[in-house]
Amino acid sequence: MINSPTTPFGRFEAAWRAVDRPELVADPTAAALRTWAGAEPVESVLVVDTDPEKADTSVFCDSYDVPLELSANCVIVSAKRGENVTFAACVALATTRVDVNRTVRKHLGARKASFAPMETAVAETGMEYGGISPLGLPADWPVLIDEAVAAIPHVLIGSGRRRGKIILSGRFLTQLPGAEVLPQLAT
Repeated sequence: MINSPTTPFGRFEAAWRAVDRPELVADPTAAALRTWAGAEPVESVLVVDTDPEKADTSVFCDSYDVPLELSANCVIVSAKRGENVTFAACVALATTRVDVNRTVRKHLGARKASFAPMETAVAETGMEYGGISPLGLPADWPVLIDEAVAAIPHVLIGSGRRRGKIILSGRFLTQLPGAEVLPQLAT
């Protein structure tokens, strides 16, 4: 493709500025890109079109030559204190695991925290399971970002759909509404 941006890693047929290709991302993600007000330029966010059957992290990374340490996952956590339920997104590198029971639970002031069930995560985010993105989540949700993700120059993450992924800087993620960088969010 002529004038297609190049990706900093991986093997993709083409890449585009995500803001120019809203049909390749989930509606909430496209809306977040359209209304972006952070210091990092929205034009720096790339989207790649990929096979939805290869969306799971390890298969994706093998298929598209993406190092696991440059891939991040966004997981939805449900935290409870009494009758109150809080949802939060946790963003961590694919080589790590989010510490839900200690770090996330304590940070959210919850008695119990766990990964949200698939149906709940999909219903609450408006995104597809296996492609949930931190871009476009409900404005009142905390977006907890592991310090390793925040420090990385380029990272691959879900687009809100199983088809396609987004490549952006960790610094971009730290400017999302509700973003908080947490040391030792993931181990």
